[in-house]
Amino acid sequence: MNGVVGLGETGKGGDGGGGGEAAVTLEMLRKKMSDFARERDWEQFHSPRNLLLALVGEVGELSEIFQWKGEVPKGLPGWGEREVEHLGEELADVLLYLVRLSDMCGVDLGKAALRKMELNARKYPVGQCRGSSKKHTHYSTTTNNGTAGDENGNATGKEQC
Repeated sequence: MNGVVGLGETGKGGDGGGGGEAAVTLEMLRKKMSDFARERDWEQFHSPRNLLLALVGEVGELSEIFQWKGEVPKGLPGWGEREVEHLGEELADVLLYLVRLSDMCGVDLGKAALRKMELNARKYPVGQCRGSSKKHTHYSTTTNNGTAGDENGNATGKEQC
C-alpha cells in the first residue's frame, strides 16, 4: 500500500484538529492499524477470517444508518450533524478493517484498487455505457489484441456483440 490515496485530512499529529493539513494515505492507515494492534497484543486475533467477519459486521452497522430512509440524495440534505458524524464513524470502521485485512493478506490495497479501476474501464467503455446502469455483461469488451474478453480482460474466443 505504497500509493498515496487521499482519504481525508488531519491536523498535525493526526488528531483531526486544526493546523497544517496533510492527505491521509493507505500506507499511513496500514501502519497505524498495525501499531495499534501490536501495542495491544491483538495481532493474535487478526486472522483474515476474523477481520473479514468484523468488516462484515461493520458494513451491517453502516447499512443500518441508511435503512428505511429510501433514496438519500448526495450531500445528505436534512441530516443532522450527529447523523453525519455517526456515518463518518461507521465508514471509518469499514475502511480500517479493510485496510487491516488487506495488510494481513499481503495485498497492496492501493495498487489493487487502481488495477481494478483499469479493469472496470475496459468492462465499461465510455462510448457504450455512458449514462447507463446496465451490468458489464451488456457491453461488448475487447482485449488489447482486439478479441472479445471476459470481465478480467482475458480472451474468451467469443465474438463481440
